[in-house]
Amino acid sequence: MTAPEYIQLKAYARQDGFFLAMLWIASFASYIVGLTNQTLAMAAMLMAVMTPFFVASRLRKFRDYGLEGVISFGRSYAYIIFVFFYGAILLAVAQYLYFAYMDNGYLVNSFAKMIGSEEGRVMLEQYGMAKVVNDGLAEMAMTRPIDYALNILTINISLGFILGLPIALIMQKRKIE
Repeated sequence: MTAPEYIQLKAYARQDGFFLAMLWIASFASYIVGLTNQTLAMAAMLMAVMTPFFVASRLRKFRDYGLEGVISFGRSYAYIIFVFFYGAILLAVAQYLYFAYMDNGYLVNSFAKMIGSEEGRVMLEQYGMAKVVNDGLAEMAMTRPIDYALNILTINISLGFILGLPIALIMQKRKIE
């Protein structure tokens, strides 16, 4: 890959990483609101599951419009890794800002409320998990906002490396001679 091709790849990846971050941020916001609204909880799950299909569609646009319909596996994979990297960084910033300035314990309190309900207590007692879950909630309450953000950042970048393989294999297109 030449220097101009690398610059082009990163430019498209930055743009598409921004769009991926917007999808993930909408999913995250829907998840938070979905703790009290079942419809938004389902929307959050749907947006999260859409991630590989969204990235594949953006890769197709890059391939067809930026590269005139031809892309190798290596370039596809590099593009996907960059898209996930840029998207993950923006999502991590958004999550840090949320947990640092907006959450004020809402997430942990929502989990505690679910677990504290009659059904939650019965289920935890049946499985013998009450102490483990309560310890987990205490640990979540002590977790710093930066730790949440860095954890999700690491997971999303790793997800790019894993999901990038099948997406790049499917979306590669060789020149027909």
